[in-house]
Amino acid sequence: MSKRILVAFGLAGVMAMPVQAEEQFLDDRWYIAPFGTYFNPGGERNAKDDWGAGAGIGKIINEHFNAEIRGFWQHLNGKGYNGDLTGGTADLQYYFMRDVFSPYAVIGAGGMNTSAGGRSGASFIGEAGIGATYELHDNFLLRGDVRYRYVHEGNGGVYRNERDLHDMVVNLGFVVPFGEKPKALAEATPEPTPAPADDCSTRDSDGDGVNDCEDRCPGTMAGAQVDDQGCPIRIELRGVNFKYDSAQLTEEAKSILDGVVEQLVAANETRDIEVQGHASSEGSSRYNLKLSQRRAQAVVDYLKAAGLRNRLYAKGYGEDYPIADNSTEAGRERNRRVELVFMGE
Repeated sequence: MSKRILVAFGLAGVMAMPVQAEEQFLDDRWYIAPFGTYFNPGGERNAKDDWGAGAGIGKIINEHFNAEIRGFWQHLNGKGYNGDLTGGTADLQYYFMRDVFSPYAVIGAGGMNTSAGGRSGASFIGEAGIGATYELHDNFLLRGDVRYRYVHEGNGGVYRNERDLHDMVVNLGFVVPFGEKPKALAEATPEPTPAPADDCSTRDSDGDGVNDCEDRCPGTMAGAQVDDQGCPIRIELRGVNFKYDSAQLTEEAKSILDGVVEQLVAANETRDIEVQGHASSEGSSRYNLKLSQRRAQAVVDYLKAAGLRNRLYAKGYGEDYPIADNSTEAGRERNRRVELVFMGE
């Protein structure tokens, strides 16, 4: 294999590399990297192409760089002699991108011992090249690179007539990282799904039948009859009862009225209110009219004493406006009621 073919092969690999989307890189594992070598010796060695092997241990530093220490052995098959090259380098690899296919450039420096023809000598070496990894698994990658090697033997070298030698080395092997591969940040922490926009038209917070977008009177009392803007028109004060045949409020009725005052004050309700008293049909119509008026007035007096600042008007309607059947006890109980009717806008 000629040097020109090998270099062209490597450059084509770099030019064909895909563009990787940018993302945060989290991998910082250690790894081992055994490899086999095809060796094309240069200079005046008069040696044939031959084979070798080696291994490295390295660390992934960040998205672009690996650092690695490598040792190697290569057989030297010269004309009329056999020899060995043993040595090691400290390498720095620069990855153009990290993906399933990851091309890189590499430089390295180190030392080498040459044993050939009964002579032995140490030399300085420097290497530069290009290569790529191909990921088959999170913990197993194929790797290959093509390197130019500069050898400086100096005066004490094996080949005394040539101090500087130039070799071509092709390495093919695999990489085994230690530990679990960290996931990219974009995969480990997906972006949260945005909460749906708050739509007031689908909410009715006070349950009055008018959505929150159109409700001008939020916080309406439960059971209130409201207009199309959600403001109360009429509230039946259920549970506001009186002692038998009198206008004296029961303790339960007082507790309910305290709650009414609290809710009207909280809702900032300022309209005038007519407090209507209604009676069942038991007794005479005239008597029921007077009793309903007294009961309406009792409610007005209690609401004012409890702190309600609205203008309040007591009005008794007797038995004239029933809402249930007076022939049954259940119906008569419903007809004996007090209602708040809101006046004005």
